[in-house]
Amino acid sequence: MKKQLVSGLLVAALCGVYTTHNLSQATAAVTATATADAQTTKVLAAANAFLGTLSAAQKKAVSFAWTDSAQRARWSNFPTGIVQRTGLRWGDLSATQRTALMKLLAAVLSADGLKMVQQQMDADEVLKNTERAGRLVFGSAEYYVSFLGSPSTTSPWTLQFGGHHLALNATVVGSNITLAPSLTGGQPVKYTLNGKAVYVVEKEVKDAFAMVNGLTAAQRGKAVISTQSIDLVLGPGQDGKTLQAEGLPGSAMTAAQKTQFLALIKDRLGALNANDLAEKMTAIQKNLDKTYFAWYGPTTTGSAAYYRITGPTVLIEFSPQSMGGDATNHIHSMYRDPTNDYGAAWTK
Repeated sequence: MKKQLVSGLLVAALCGVYTTHNLSQATAAVTATATADAQTTKVLAAANAFLGTLSAAQKKAVSFAWTDSAQRARWSNFPTGIVQRTGLRWGDLSATQRTALMKLLAAVLSADGLKMVQQQMDADEVLKNTERAGRLVFGSAEYYVSFLGSPSTTSPWTLQFGGHHLALNATVVGSNITLAPSLTGGQPVKYTLNGKAVYVVEKEVKDAFAMVNGLTAAQRGKAVISTQSIDLVLGPGQDGKTLQAEGLPGSAMTAAQKTQFLALIKDRLGALNANDLAEKMTAIQKNLDKTYFAWYGPTTTGSAAYYRITGPTVLIEFSPQSMGGDATNHIHSMYRDPTNDYGAAWTK
């Protein structure tokens, strides 16, 4: 298990939601107890190895101040042409630099998380080759990396990586890493590459429909809010906002349903490395009775439906998009931690 921060920092996590403005104004008063463990030491080494492959000009382009609130929030589901990202562009990196960056992502993420990133970048290549883009720019070249703060064993820093339908914000503070907030999904999420069929969100979709269809009629009456799907509520540009929990609480689920509920949550959070994931899942399980499952849309397996999970330390959204044809093949997803987006609870 991860080493814990001093009690004062943990208490801060319970005091409310922090915005990027709060973060930019706060002094990162992380005490000496917030030191790296084996996992974050591995991440730090990979970060420094990647930075070591860069020229002076590239290091300047990739580096932002920890207090740069504009850069912190400069992520989106939109492609280049609508949103201009900053940092270093994947398409401008050498083969050596790309390899080093992937090793850094592999240190932060799980094997499944890294696979998801690669599949989303591949999906954008498929989109580039099938869509009339106009002023929009698709493709794996249009993914960007940046750092907020300098990689450190004690001072906070964030690795940002993303592009169209992908925004990873991995904040590292001592022995702790969070991916909150992060946007995933993709278009298309179902495609064929080198003769192999790919379905990026297959397990999550399967588990979500199993969850809703495993409920009793009375439980579904609480969980299903509407027969119409909706868009993300706490997506890009919505930092610092909260949602009133709705739907079916964990307290109204059977033991088997709670196990199923935790598995669905892990489908999304499992993008994070196992060491840091364990801590997140422990906190979620502790508060599972106060965690809600809500559904918008039809419940027929394979339909275009939105679902949301709202708990004290987790917010998950899954939203199909009708733009571009089949809504089940264009997904916007969000993960947030109401207590700790961008590591706010660890640095306030």
